[in-house]
Amino acid sequence: MRPRTLIAFGGAAPLHATRVAEKLGISRVLIPVNAGIGSAVGLLRAPVAYEIVRGRLIRLSSFEPDVANRLLADMRAEAEAIVRRAAPDAPIAEKRSAFMRYRGQGHEIAVELPVRTFSGADRVTITALFEEAYRRLYSRPIPGVDIEILSWVITVSAPAQGELARAMPIRPSEPNARARRPLFDPHDGAFAEVPIYWRNDLGPGAKIAGPAVIAEDDTSTVVSAMFEAQIDKFGYIALNRRDV
Repeated sequence: MRPRTLIAFGGAAPLHATRVAEKLGISRVLIPVNAGIGSAVGLLRAPVAYEIVRGRLIRLSSFEPDVANRLLADMRAEAEAIVRRAAPDAPIAEKRSAFMRYRGQGHEIAVELPVRTFSGADRVTITALFEEAYRRLYSRPIPGVDIEILSWVITVSAPAQGELARAMPIRPSEPNARARRPLFDPHDGAFAEVPIYWRNDLGPGAKIAGPAVIAEDDTSTVVSAMFEAQIDKFGYIALNRRDV
């Protein structure tokens, strides 16, 4: 068996995860909470944010801080006004970056910039930030070549709301099934009556031996005969292959 964990999400993946794990020789499968609607939940819990990108060519050899400050202030005001519609009282975070290159190059690299009002001395600071980013990508900077900023980026965001997961105490239990239904067993090539459990009934520590089905509103998890399910401290379904 391979020491791997297969994570199944989406509406259909939990139905087939244990069979896929059997074929791949994987001994553990994990079904997160809200597996069938993870994208929607992530969208609702993600921080409110808005990003603005504007093109404005500025060469560092003739860097004008007042021009950059006016541009960035306008971008910040526009982005914050949009974020405030959804988060009127939340603290606001700002992130700045610029797409920069050596003059004459055909491609730019993203360089994070400090969030502050620029002065003439920041020509040296921005040059150093660009050269550091360029060195990470290409091992060394190119001395004696002018550096230019082609576009400016500001992202304004409010903090994310709520927690993704909260650990709960484990209380071992063997839950009762809500019903029994026929489930096709590919090993035997026939249908067999198996217990149907409802995921909302299962607290951390609940154990279910396969074959069985754990149903919920947005998907169902098939626990094959070769696996045993246990609800972990975060409410995830952990499917572990039994020694057979």
